[in-house]
Amino acid sequence: MAQTRGEVLQGTLDLIVLKTLDALGPLHGYGIAVRIQQVSADLLKLNQGTLYPALLRLEQRGWISSKWGVSDNNRKAKYYSLTRSGRKQLLAETESWERMTALMTRLLGRAEGA
Repeated sequence: MAQTRGEVLQGTLDLIVLKTLDALGPLHGYGIAVRIQQVSADLLKLNQGTLYPALLRLEQRGWISSKWGVSDNNRKAKYYSLTRSGRKQLLAETESWERMTALMTRLLGRAEGA
């Protein structure tokens, strides 16, 4: 079955969020979702039911931290930041993803020639 537009492969959301925070620094949840949507050229649109449980999970693992602040539109918002442990995890996840994509490229390339 083909994936529908906007679905995130299982296990990739953590990597995407960590990379977003690494690139932009502290952001609130809505800012993270908007940035992911922008970078993906509107192919990924994360809803609250997907993003906020992921943020909670990442915080529980110690990969991100949060603190309350005031957003640009003067509303109270929780800002998320990458921790030192999160930076290490980002490197590990990136290396793992690169190995997996290289493997899939080889496997799909061989499947076409068979």
